[in-house]
Amino acid sequence: MKPGTRILIVEDDRSIARLVQLELEHRQLKVRCSHDGPSGLEAATEFDPAAIILDIMLPGMDGVAVLKKLRREGNRVPVVMLTARDTPLDKVHSLDLGADDYLTKPFNVEELLARIRALLRRVGQDEVFRVGDLEVNAATREVRRGERKIDLTAREFELLSFMAQNPRRVLSRDLLLARVWEQEYGIGTNVVDVYIGYLRKKVNVPQEPRLIQTIRGVGYALREE
Repeated sequence: MKPGTRILIVEDDRSIARLVQLELEHRQLKVRCSHDGPSGLEAATEFDPAAIILDIMLPGMDGVAVLKKLRREGNRVPVVMLTARDTPLDKVHSLDLGADDYLTKPFNVEELLARIRALLRRVGQDEVFRVGDLEVNAATREVRRGERKIDLTAREFELLSFMAQNPRRVLSRDLLLARVWEQEYGIGTNVVDVYIGYLRKKVNVPQEPRLIQTIRGVGYALREE
């Protein structure tokens, strides 16, 4: 997600809201938290977020009512619904009312962030990722470093794109394997090292600052030296 992207969290459990807020702010996003339905509805107008994380069980006005009012007013901001209930009827009802995605508590924060990124890409608000002079365009699948165009294979692009969506963050081999290679059978973490090597030859060229960094014993990071 681009630095400065505004995300609204409407969640009455303050510990959950704070955890998600810290994760988002760590990625240089602008975050506002509301802890009840009426204040969340007000913030959706005042804060003008790019996406909303909306709990269903809220005091004052539940999340479903908030969602219904937003949609009636013509607000099409992407919304991820959160709930402790995991029944198909709940999911279908929320999606039918205009929710864009649905996540059941307890949830993995990384999964929540991935879903938000996917929603923002879908609506064209999160297509270009920049780290230093490196630019990764998720829509056109073009990669440039300054004026230099970088040609990548499909797998190389997926790996670099994921790293560019998580700039400066140290990414373990296991995480990269899970996100880029997903559930492919028989793939070991050594394949990550191989593809990082491919990317280095294309991205880290002489006379340019190194962007792909090895964090010894942990994994890799895409960041300026």
